[in-house]
Amino acid sequence: MVAPREDQAAGLRRLFRRTPPTVVALYGTGRRRAQVALQAAHRIAGRSERVLLLDEVRDEGSLAAALGLPAGGDLLSVLGGRSPVRELVQPVPGLLGCVPVAACALALPLLDDARRECLLAALRTLQRPASFILIHAACEGAADPSPFTLAAPRRLVVAEASRSGATDAYQVIKRLAAAGAGSLHVAVCGARGRADAAAFFASLSELVRRHVGVPLAWLGEVERDELAAGLGRSAAEASPRDAEAAFLRRLAAFGDVRAEAGAARRRGGWD
Repeated sequence: MVAPREDQAAGLRRLFRRTPPTVVALYGTGRRRAQVALQAAHRIAGRSERVLLLDEVRDEGSLAAALGLPAGGDLLSVLGGRSPVRELVQPVPGLLGCVPVAACALALPLLDDARRECLLAALRTLQRPASFILIHAACEGAADPSPFTLAAPRRLVVAEASRSGATDAYQVIKRLAAAGAGSLHVAVCGARGRADAAAFFASLSELVRRHVGVPLAWLGEVERDELAAGLGRSAAEASPRDAEAAFLRRLAAFGDVRAEAGAARRRGGWD
């Protein structure tokens, strides 16, 4: 017979067990890429969702530059106790905040097990209050995914409804396909209305279908549609949150992630 105190402890563990956050690699395109990414992040956050941004982009293309913030410390600086992880979170009104991870993304494959585990422990701390983790990824690096973008189970391309937005979005999708990506989510921002947004997506989708062959999943307009709900439905249609739970496991075994990426290219798509 199980003691009442043990029953109570098990019940409390179940009550306070959190669902892992949805993890998405986010690519903003167009003339103001970082602002486009931030606009999408705020839309995903809505009034209640808690969104944490991990920023892989450096210098003038970074989220800090778009927000007028000084360059913050990189997640890599948690090694050796140089910086407490919570002090690395840059404030972003309406969101949980933003953490630069460009140096961390470069260093992660080179770290020994102990240092990698230190970084993963920091990520666990950061993701605890989050409903979504958005990895702000550089468009130019889409063909050579970082450990973070490679481990993310979803990829979202936010296309600005402009000539440069269409060109950027097509190039990012083409590079992701070259890296072995499967289906991609696409949202449109800056369109004059729903009809223009739908026409923009249809044109992009047809171009990609003819020349790249990667299926695009339409999430809608950043200004008018519930992007979080669309991403959530896709999670439910697959295996509920299994991919999110695997995000840190993939980072922990990055050698296996690279092997998985090679296998994915041979199969024709990431998971």
